Amino acid sequence: MAISKNTKDFVDSLIDYYISEAPSYKQIAEGYVPEVESVLDTAFGFIAGSVYAGFLQAYKNQNLSPSLEDIQEFNKILKDRAPLLKKAMLDDSHSLEQRGKVKKIQKIE
Repeated sequence: MAISKNTKDFVDSLIDYYISEAPSYKQIAEGYVPEVESVLDTAFGFIAGSVYAGFLQAYKNQNLSPSLEDIQEFNKILKDRAPLLKKAMLDDSHSLEQRGKVKKIQKIE
């Protein structure tokens, strides 16, 4: 089983949203210093976990369970977009320019 187009679009919209909000997550992660060694890695972990939770919820809403192949495909999607998330965390102006321009998170039908 492969991730459906609707679910891929949903995951992409989630990632787009978190790219626009990445500096906020970086700021949250900074609150955990000195307990965490890397603010960027911590912020990325918050975001990756949130996107993954949304991915799992999309399956649950359809009364499905993701296969190993689906999870691997999800991981590839997130990994391919990781540089954009990192750039957004490093460049706070990115968020200011992008706020309001990101599509609303799609709802899975």
